[in-house]
Amino acid sequence: MSQSAVAPVSPSELEARLRLHRLPELGPARFKKLLEAFGSASKAISAPASAWRALGLPLACSEARRSTEIRDGASHALAWLERPAQHLLMWDQPDYPALLAEISDAPPLLFVAGDPGILEKPQLAMVGSRRASRPGMDTAAAFSRSLASAGFVITSGLALGIDAAAHQAALDVGGQTIGVLGTGLEKFYPQRNRRLADAMIATGSAVVSEFPLDAGPTASNFPRRNRIISGLSLGVLVVEASVASGSLITAKLAAEQGREVYAIPGSIHHPGAKGCHQLIRDGAALVETVEHILEALRGWQQTSFSLAPAPMARHPLLALLHAAPHSSEALADASGWSLPKVLAALTEMEMEGSAVCENGRWFARVS
Repeated sequence: MSQSAVAPVSPSELEARLRLHRLPELGPARFKKLLEAFGSASKAISAPASAWRALGLPLACSEARRSTEIRDGASHALAWLERPAQHLLMWDQPDYPALLAEISDAPPLLFVAGDPGILEKPQLAMVGSRRASRPGMDTAAAFSRSLASAGFVITSGLALGIDAAAHQAALDVGGQTIGVLGTGLEKFYPQRNRRLADAMIATGSAVVSEFPLDAGPTASNFPRRNRIISGLSLGVLVVEASVASGSLITAKLAAEQGREVYAIPGSIHHPGAKGCHQLIRDGAALVETVEHILEALRGWQQTSFSLAPAPMARHPLLALLHAAPHSSEALADASGWSLPKVLAALTEMEMEGSAVCENGRWFARVS
């Protein structure tokens, strides 16, 4: 289904979706199953219990949908959305991040504090240990500064350690960064990074979550959010991680989603390097400098597009943008190229100053 062909969501449908979103045991697959079966969340909410049972949905879902708690939670979310810089992106709407929409279990709803437009821009994820070494933190900061300066949005999980170092370094050079939470946006965790998150929101970056606003830090939520970190990004860079680190889950999901996986090696005597070494043995690209990442994306671009090293003015995507502004998804449709390849090309064009992204749409810069 083309996102651009979908009608805007009415206030009553929005309220119904927010109610569905809060139901117990109703993940992305069941949420979409309901919308496809009934045609809308409004109709799903009012359907008889027998219709829900026929779809194989848990009894708890059907019984909870009309409860006061579910209604109040939806009303609170609607009030939250009335405030400045607070948004909700829905999987079947045009402003939903096109790259994230490609994954099999994309979140049906995504709460955003800050600028939702940057979720459409080319991103690189940086993840690693919460108990990182000082050299690991310094490495994360150095790579983040370079990648952010090169035009990439830095995406991570706003955890302690490597995540926080990556986010802060992107802000330090005036770059943009996205934090993906494993809690609701009103139950921020960890609190030690609250000030960092506020700075991100205030300076044109964003903090996002698929969970209801009041969802607390449940252990199972953090592995779930990792698929969003990788799903939003062209690739994932693992800076420092043990073999039991959640960062390896993110890297595994990235590989399954067709994203690039990069890992920085370390000392064979350092436990925090063992996870990265495992990833490299499993096929991740060994990275020692930021140029290794930039060259990989550039080489992938040129090979994928079969382009001679011609001036950027003759770039096929730029020709489309000179005709009219496009979303990255529309560019992929028009060019026949895959979305990750289009995003890699757009990053290059933005770095060279020939294209710019505003409110989720790409424009050609006129010199």
